[in-house]
Amino acid sequence: MSTREDETIHKLIERGITLGCAESLTGGGLAARIVNVPGVSAVFRGGVVSYATDVKESVLGVDPEQIDTTGPVDEQVALQMARGARKLLSANVALATTGVAGPGPADGQPAGTVWIAIAGTLGERAKLLQLQGNRGEIREASVTAAIQLLDEALKEAD
Repeated sequence: MSTREDETIHKLIERGITLGCAESLTGGGLAARIVNVPGVSAVFRGGVVSYATDVKESVLGVDPEQIDTTGPVDEQVALQMARGARKLLSANVALATTGVAGPGPADGQPAGTVWIAIAGTLGERAKLLQLQGNRGEIREASVTAAIQLLDEALKEAD
């Protein structure tokens, strides 16, 4: 983990803000990066890897009609995933990732199309990413962008 990401997680620890995550294309990579920070156990509640759409619906509470209408790679799906993780994990804030890592298109979206979202006491927002690279690079860039989204929300709360 980079120093900047480490600092972001330490801000959560200093403020006592609990964190959870809901991941699709990152497959646990976001949670893995978060738990690399010493002391994070004080605030990290856990994560849900919801790779299948029915898991997004049944575990995280994503509206099935939303997925039927837009597919799983969508702004509202990402926000609903973050809200669901926040509720399920009793966290102050949750991050979510959903998208297409590749190598080819899926769900009507080209590889590299990713939505990240944050929901909770730091507000709600989602961000569309159009990433380049191979499957691993897209997944890693998605994790980094999700942590940057958390950092931005923390800075705005200052």
